[in-house]
Amino acid sequence: MRNLVTAIMAAAVMVPAATAPTAADAARRHHHYYYYHTYRPCHHSGTTGALIGGGAGALVGSAVSHGLAGPIIGGVGGALLGRHIGRHTC
Repeated sequence: MRNLVTAIMAAAVMVPAATAPTAADAARRHHHYYYYHTYRPCHHSGTTGALIGGGAGALVGSAVSHGLAGPIIGGVGGALLGRHIGRHTC
């Protein structure tokens, strides 16, 4: 009975050591992470930023001036600013 318990304990100790990642696995994973985040360029068109910025700019322009020019100027300015922020944020 003692030999059986000893064999089970030895197997329980060896299984995690046999399945642990090696240094080569860690290096390979690190290299993939480095490649993906370093060499892959970030391409955003800025469409979402332009839509959100245009809507927010139109609301702000409408609150500042009560004529027709305020929301139009605010919408255009907000769209341009939102597009710029959307394209240059990664």
